Amino acid sequence: MKTYLITGCAGFIGSNFVHYMLKKYPEILLVNLDKLTYAGNLENLKEVEGDPRHVFVQVDICDKELVEGLFQKYDFDYVINFAAESHVDRSIKNPEIFVQTNVMGTVNLLQRAKEAWYDAEAKTWKPGKKYVQVSTDEVYGALGAEGYFMETTPLCPHSPYSSSKASADMFVMAFHDTYGMPINITRCSNNYGPYQFPEKLIPLMINNVQQHKQLPVYGDGMQVRDWLYVEDHCKAIDMVANDGKVGEVYNVGGHNERPNIFIVKTIIAQLHDRLQDEGISEELIKHVEDRLGHDRRYGIDPTKIKNDLGWYPETPFEKGIVLTIDWYLNHKEWMDHITSGNYQTYYEEMYKNK
Repeated sequence: MKTYLITGCAGFIGSNFVHYMLKKYPEILLVNLDKLTYAGNLENLKEVEGDPRHVFVQVDICDKELVEGLFQKYDFDYVINFAAESHVDRSIKNPEIFVQTNVMGTVNLLQRAKEAWYDAEAKTWKPGKKYVQVSTDEVYGALGAEGYFMETTPLCPHSPYSSSKASADMFVMAFHDTYGMPINITRCSNNYGPYQFPEKLIPLMINNVQQHKQLPVYGDGMQVRDWLYVEDHCKAIDMVANDGKVGEVYNVGGHNERPNIFIVKTIIAQLHDRLQDEGISEELIKHVEDRLGHDRRYGIDPTKIKNDLGWYPETPFEKGIVLTIDWYLNHKEWMDHITSGNYQTYYEEMYKNK
């Protein structure tokens, strides 16, 4: 039976990965770690409470002793690192926190994994071990109107968030190059789907539309992103962990490029028709001052993971957005619990002067 350490398990992608793995593998042990900061929500794992294959531990990935203790208690086969401060706006306001979690936390995980898996005298690694760093296409910077990010594209991050993720990626690769550590790095495009914290575009708009609140859109809304349904991403991470060539980076993209304003208008149209609510219209859109250093376009070329591992994005955006809206409409209590907390204060602070 394989044993996984999954960090950031109560966040958006991490919790979806936990659900995916428990659904797919009857024989598995997931030790799920999360600090439970603003975006970590244990309600995301409510459905798997009591499942003996799922062990939750509230730990900061920067805590050397506690992480070391987990490696001593469990003989981990895989570390999948989702844990990260991930919202660009927050990184602009407070970059230090991003360095602490995204860089120092990653280095701590790498060090503890090395201590557990590496025989310094023999200079050999225990067989069947791997560290997988879940990263982002934002480390590449921005694209022009054409072309795609490839694994060979030089790193050129523009925000404090993407800079911290690029730094973490480079530490992961350094542990491979220096010590021979078995690693992979995945870099994904914009994820969407269930359990996403509602400061991100799609759940924010779904929530605001239903309440006839203004829909804040940065600048002209023509920033283009490649949208990846989160379950497709989970499948890719699983495939990379099991079959990815050690030391390789894999781009994971949806081939679903859409400008932000298109996403917003799609959500308005869907909810207007479904809820039969004439108060839902494009008049709710409010263009606000653009984000500092806002990258204009991202686009990923997933050819390598398709050719090497046979992965492809199974969910076209037209299907994925319907599944996503369905989920949020059916989980209003989940949304209410989140938006009644600190998120509300943060939301008002971010947009009050725009």
